[in-house]
Amino acid sequence: MKIALLGYGKMGKVIERIALERGHEIVLRKSGQDTFDGLENADVAIEFSIPDAAVENITECFNRNVPVISGTTGWLEHYPEVAKLCEEKSGAFIYGSNFSLGVNIFFQLNEYLAKMMSKLTQYKVSMEEIHHTQKLDAPSGTAISLAKGVIENSNYSSWALENAKEDEILIDAKRIENVPGTHSIFYDSEVDSIEIKHTAHSREGFALGSVVAAEWIFGKKGIFTMKDVLDLK
Repeated sequence: MKIALLGYGKMGKVIERIALERGHEIVLRKSGQDTFDGLENADVAIEFSIPDAAVENITECFNRNVPVISGTTGWLEHYPEVAKLCEEKSGAFIYGSNFSLGVNIFFQLNEYLAKMMSKLTQYKVSMEEIHHTQKLDAPSGTAISLAKGVIENSNYSSWALENAKEDEILIDAKRIENVPGTHSIFYDSEVDSIEIKHTAHSREGFALGSVVAAEWIFGKKGIFTMKDVLDLK
């Protein structure tokens, strides 16, 4: 399979290595102001760039009939227009706040726990996410996805980074050097606490998941998620 890398920073280089190890060819490595020349030769694009570049990158893929896997976070206010364009162009698209296979299992576990805890109002939910200091957005896209998973299965209505109201989930976003990503969900009451936690040890898990998603979407049309890739119910 021929892969275009839209975003060629640290993450892009790890994706490249894993893609090559799995027998794929890299036909474009785009970063900064590089052109999109060569994108039309790709079977699929993997987009890990920055929030300001994501929409343009994804749009170029749809315009050139190239399926795209996007792991860039911090641009989701534009998601509806991107999804509409994908449908208009009969494209193929997967956005993931986190492509780690383990994190996507964690997403499911989080939703299941939220359902079980929803009637136990004595427990207050809060979250913590820790990432490296180069991460531009806070809270992380993964933390937002986790919060959404709780909100959809409980009486919480939103999340907040500080001064959370009674129906809001407090997210404590920390930036510490050389931390790939750690996410924790806490259920605290006066008598005990329940915690679930995912700790990434390197970028390898994110990169592998994005390549697996690229392999899965090849030949398909539509908008999908990692639940589809992993067949999670």
